[in-house]
Amino acid sequence: MRYEGNIYRPPSEAYSLIIQATIGCAHNECTFCSMFKDKKFRIRNVLDVIADLEAARKHYRFVEKIFLADGDALVLRNADLVHILECIRRIFPECSRVGIYASPQDVLRKTPEELRELHKNGLGIAYMGVESGSAEILTAIKKGVTPEQMVEAGRKLEDSGIKASVTFISGIGGKEKWREHAVETGKVISLMQPSYIGLLTLMVEPGTELYDDIQAGRFILLSPEEILAETHEMIQNIDVKKRCVFRSNHASNYLSLRGDLPQDKARLLAQIEKAMEDSSMLKEERFRML
Repeated sequence: MRYEGNIYRPPSEAYSLIIQATIGCAHNECTFCSMFKDKKFRIRNVLDVIADLEAARKHYRFVEKIFLADGDALVLRNADLVHILECIRRIFPECSRVGIYASPQDVLRKTPEELRELHKNGLGIAYMGVESGSAEILTAIKKGVTPEQMVEAGRKLEDSGIKASVTFISGIGGKEKWREHAVETGKVISLMQPSYIGLLTLMVEPGTELYDDIQAGRFILLSPEEILAETHEMIQNIDVKKRCVFRSNHASNYLSLRGDLPQDKARLLAQIEKAMEDSSMLKEERFRML
């Protein structure tokens, strides 16, 4: 198998076989993200992807899940993705699920029929970075889409049978827009009705636009206590009708939260309230990481 540069995957794909279908990220403009700044985006030759799958088969006796990287492998033509998925079924018949990173732009470019075709051929979950439900914040971080487009993309995935795992970032609005971020994010989640929600907490690395804004005083980070208040407000504004797995237990989070919405909503809010009264429950800054 051949890997180029640093490899990223969602926490839930920790034990998956990772195969690069693309190198880097086609959008690669988000102000907070440093993941793919050192890579020039390109789509790998499908034959090279299949060769990596065949090489992996020689090393692993059992592969339960496969994750297609890099930043937005859903950008591939549907015919190429279907071919890769068919090869996965042939080479790894025991594989129960294929996952992929998907930008909202990628999802919106696919027709409902194309997404259903991908699901039929084994694509089970798509990870989409939404970051915020606020139109102003999405514009500020150069996400490239509106909240309405985010909702449309999430609904398209779910309607096709592909589970949408959507990620949001606590603190991405800074001190100025924390409440707007919380309320509008809750609204977007309620409209999207995703299968999974992942909530990370903002950590900014040198070399990003947002890092420069912080250094210049144009963006003020939230304190851990303010992050809790924002998260509490966000969860209060989430109204989902079907089971939605909620996780805020990433290494970047000050407080680990996990539950299913809507049934665990009261418990999650109570856990946050308890931590707001007892700061010893919060992770120390030195232990946070991306």
